[in-house]
Amino acid sequence: MKEVYIKIKGRVQGIGYRRFAVSEARHIGGISGWVHNAADGSVEILMRGEEENIDAMILACRKGPLLARVDSIDFVVGRISSFLPPIEDGVFKRV
Repeated sequence: MKEVYIKIKGRVQGIGYRRFAVSEARHIGGISGWVHNAADGSVEILMRGEEENIDAMILACRKGPLLARVDSIDFVVGRISSFLPPIEDGVFKRV
């Protein structure tokens, strides 16, 4: 199992990025976690799953939905905020 916390920067809010992430996680399968709009205009994703599923999700996040422009994906060490929820096994959701 692999757990990754990423921060996606660019034009990623207000264009359906979170909906896209939930759809991709379901399509790939085996990914638990959440996606969140951050106050700085980025999107944060905390996810856990088998390495190949997580890698596929990261590749999907680099592309994003049709109207997105992904400038960068940063891998975050540790949790940014204790207010964000823990991962629920078998669930990938918007928070």
